[in-house]
Amino acid sequence: MSVRGGANASSGMGVADHSKSTYMELQRKKVHRYVIFKIDEKKKEVVVEKTGSPAEGYDDFTASLPENDCRYAVYDFDYVTSENCQKSKIFFIAWSPSVSRIRAKMLYATSKERFRRELQGIHYEIQATDPTEMDLEVIRERAT
Repeated sequence: MSVRGGANASSGMGVADHSKSTYMELQRKKVHRYVIFKIDEKKKEVVVEKTGSPAEGYDDFTASLPENDCRYAVYDFDYVTSENCQKSKIFFIAWSPSVSRIRAKMLYATSKERFRRELQGIHYEIQATDPTEMDLEVIRERAT
């Protein structure tokens, strides 16, 4: 139903319909500042773990990521250009802390491309193994 073409070990996890629709809400309607996704091994699909309201900031987002487990996340970064235009860029972040389990790292690594393809309109991708690799400055530099 929500897994297209079945999920086998080589293609990675399926993607829950809810994950796609929640991403669309962030992208098109600006309902969320960020969405954090996790792999549900029993369901064999990527599901929404948490969303952040537009009022939440980058610190709220990073505080929502587990210190010792992998996640995928999407963050809608707003900024003002040098011409004083309000813009936003959507970042896909593959969070894979070095202290997480080897199995989790492998699972998230093998499923990433398939999941990422389902999310149209991502501007930048960041692979982070510790918080400094996805610091707000890193995001700002990439976006502007």
